[in-house]
Amino acid sequence: MHTAASLRDSLTDCGVTVPIDATPLESGYVMPAEWERHSATWISWPKNPYSFPKEILPEVEESYLGIITALAKGETVNLLVDDELAAKRIESIIESRGINSNNVRLHRIRTSDVWFRDYGPIFVKNCKTGNIAYTHWEFNAWGGKYDDLKQDCTVPKSMPLQGLPKFDVPMVLEGGSIDVNGLGTCLTTEQCLLNRNRNPSMDRGRIESYLRDYLGATHVVWLGNGLEGDDTDGHVDDLARFVSKDTVVCAYEEDESDSNHAALEENFRILENATDQAGSKIDIVKIPMPKAVVYEGQRLPASYTNFYVANGAVLVPTFRDANDDEALGVLKRLFKTREVIGIDCRSLVYGFGAIHCVTQQQPA
Repeated sequence: MHTAASLRDSLTDCGVTVPIDATPLESGYVMPAEWERHSATWISWPKNPYSFPKEILPEVEESYLGIITALAKGETVNLLVDDELAAKRIESIIESRGINSNNVRLHRIRTSDVWFRDYGPIFVKNCKTGNIAYTHWEFNAWGGKYDDLKQDCTVPKSMPLQGLPKFDVPMVLEGGSIDVNGLGTCLTTEQCLLNRNRNPSMDRGRIESYLRDYLGATHVVWLGNGLEGDDTDGHVDDLARFVSKDTVVCAYEEDESDSNHAALEENFRILENATDQAGSKIDIVKIPMPKAVVYEGQRLPASYTNFYVANGAVLVPTFRDANDDEALGVLKRLFKTREVIGIDCRSLVYGFGAIHCVTQQQPA
């Protein structure tokens, strides 16, 4: 399930002695909550013409520059670019914008698209030693929908993560399909993780065992369905997110005539009756949905829960919508010690994702 020799060497380098066939959980590793301190955020520069046609790419790049500017104030930004030509152009833009270039590191690693949350590694942390490792899950481009994007499954192998223990996981999983409180509770959806286009030979119990063994998720809360227009089959980061160890912010559509109302109402009721890893009730806070964002007749999965919690800030997608301010206000009340920053993502969501989808945290 993982390479015994490389795992043995890596764990020895970290000063940790574990059986070579031990899972991350058996070795003391769990996935930390997103609000725990990062050493870096990983992100890939946009360029795929199918996700972002040339008429909207400049606006997508502006969204990226807003994300990088905010992140670089409090942590390292590891930015993947395809080649030297792209690197020189981006370095020039960063310099001209006055972005803290000391905190932006460019890595010449070719990617097919920007959805790093889903194909990148998921980092785990040893509860006793503080050492970091990473898990590499299988990626099949959201159930085989995009053959040209499947090659991004190899990106973690190209990343400069030498010295970190690596655990290869024989299960298809995208990072946007889960959310954790760092203490053992994981949110996910039946629509995604039980979808036969991911792991057809695995039942609910088998999937839960992998979430437990590789991420430390000892308790799983299963929501139902995701948003209309979501090509990920219901990723939870567009639906509900932990904002503290015992509080979840939940997307909610008040308009009963809206096509998202029924699914979001069901998810809210599930959360109302859910408990955490200790059997305690979870506090639920509603956050509004923006009005439908439509491009060429296609509804896009625009949601304020696709935010990203950085060291000193919370980066929140906005959509030039009347509900933008209300959503930012909800998150400001929940993240009192962080600056809540709205990033215009109306063009970024054309690619069916937003800020959380393009970022991945590396714990400190």
